Amino acid sequence: MTAPTRFPEMSILGVYAHPDDEQGISGTMRILIERGVRTGLVCATRGEVGEISDPTLATPESLGDVREDELRRAAAVIGIHEVHFLGYRDSGMAGSPPNDDPRAFIRADPVEAVGRIVRAIRRFQPTLVLTFDPSGVYGHPDHIAVNRWTTEAFHAVADTDKYPVAEFGHPFQPRRLYYSSVSRSLLIAFDQILRQQNLPSIFTGVDINQMGLPDEMITHRVMVAPYVALKRKSLEEHRTQMNPNTALAMISEEDWNRIRSVEMFALVAGDPLPPNADDQDLFTGLH
Repeated sequence: MTAPTRFPEMSILGVYAHPDDEQGISGTMRILIERGVRTGLVCATRGEVGEISDPTLATPESLGDVREDELRRAAAVIGIHEVHFLGYRDSGMAGSPPNDDPRAFIRADPVEAVGRIVRAIRRFQPTLVLTFDPSGVYGHPDHIAVNRWTTEAFHAVADTDKYPVAEFGHPFQPRRLYYSSVSRSLLIAFDQILRQQNLPSIFTGVDINQMGLPDEMITHRVMVAPYVALKRKSLEEHRTQMNPNTALAMISEEDWNRIRSVEMFALVAGDPLPPNADDQDLFTGLH
């Protein structure tokens, strides 16, 4: 059997909204770490208005600090090299009162938000950038915002007129931008599983037919089955978010493994894929 290709000069940066959002790429990150890729994670908020599964773990006032620590621990389980926070506040679910907090990520000045992401990209200098798809997978307003502003940052990161070196660091252009997502067919199948088991849908208030990405947009399906146990260990570091009464906590082990064994991506900008590209390798054609 041929040994896996090693990528010691390659790097990858995920840009997401909350602690635990990284779970959708954790298996892929681990595979790449084992192949010598430098990995980083940017988190726009500290998840200040997320759940508190156990009141002994945090209070509403301390939750941001606790979740920052949870993310650092979860990232350490996977082996992610760097974690950086942009300093915004969690906006909460669509239509909730935290949406109106002037500190909320969705209330940020777009130019400033893009600038913070530009600065983070220039500092880390990734070969690849990952972020949510435009639906945020399930419609969370912070997920949608981080998609929009990361996409803008990817296209503007080398523009020194708009983002001068003195303030934002030396220009750098990543090679590719990927949206990490779930195919629409899998989301619909997952929703059906929840309904069959009389569990609450996680797609309340949104049109599931507009969530995730159409199957034909998915360019990579990275099989991460050997890392499902590690992914679970990483997820369990997000203790405040591990409510045993949620649908995700109550599904069967078989369904859990099915959902967690593949991570999906769509190449949306940058260097095109070569003919017959390897859909297990986000770096295909770049080495």
